[in-house]
Amino acid sequence: MIRALYTAASGMSAQQANLDTVANNLANSATAGFRERRLQFQDMIYQNVIVPGSAESPQTNSAGLQIGLGTKSAASEVIMTQGDFNATGNTLDLAIQGSGFFQVSRPDGTIAYTRAGSFHRNNQGTMVTSDGDTVLPAITIPSNATNLTISQYGIVTATIPGQTAAAQLGTIQLATFVNPGGLNSIGGNLLTPTDSSGNAITDVPGGTTGMGTLEQGGLENSNVDVVAEFVQMILAQRAYESNSKVVHVADDMYSQINGMIR
Repeated sequence: MIRALYTAASGMSAQQANLDTVANNLANSATAGFRERRLQFQDMIYQNVIVPGSAESPQTNSAGLQIGLGTKSAASEVIMTQGDFNATGNTLDLAIQGSGFFQVSRPDGTIAYTRAGSFHRNNQGTMVTSDGDTVLPAITIPSNATNLTISQYGIVTATIPGQTAAAQLGTIQLATFVNPGGLNSIGGNLLTPTDSSGNAITDVPGGTTGMGTLEQGGLENSNVDVVAEFVQMILAQRAYESNSKVVHVADDMYSQINGMIR
């Protein structure tokens, strides 16, 4: 019975982590470029009362008797499905149609990756994120530039006074990973590579490495399915209630044994 208490408690702890994950998904359902997460579970060690395969007789083997000791959260899987597009009309808002991440340079010099393409110009005309991180490769837009256009292949052009033809200001590059689900979320819509994700593979949008293309004047919404999250919330609640019921029943059985001693 004591074993049942700890086993059920592990289930309650796992469902609490599950609910925390659902809460984070719902909180970020309106965050541009956000990728929802799903918690994965695994069973814990088993107590072998009778080892499976042990010989009961020279002719037969036992099927074994194992009692599980609970569950635990094993991993937080990132769901990499495409989010819906939201037209903003902002010239520097970009959405990626397909795979790939924007590259940005952080203040400490490291490179991070994001699907959130809400960019603007800083006081030097450089394309930056909302936090001021420089988009890579760095692109500077003159203050007198007009008719700024970013093609689906990342080519940035603008009309500069005194020039008859549109000036090419640079080309945006994207990055992808062998296992994008292994990227590390650090907040601020940013991701960093890990040994699980592998190193970044960079290319122009629509390139031969399978990069997606760009859509100017729009943002990619979060890929969180709010209805599915509410269903997952209910399932987590029911599982939590079931485990708490086990704790209550085991406690009653233990109380009855104590009563027998008296």
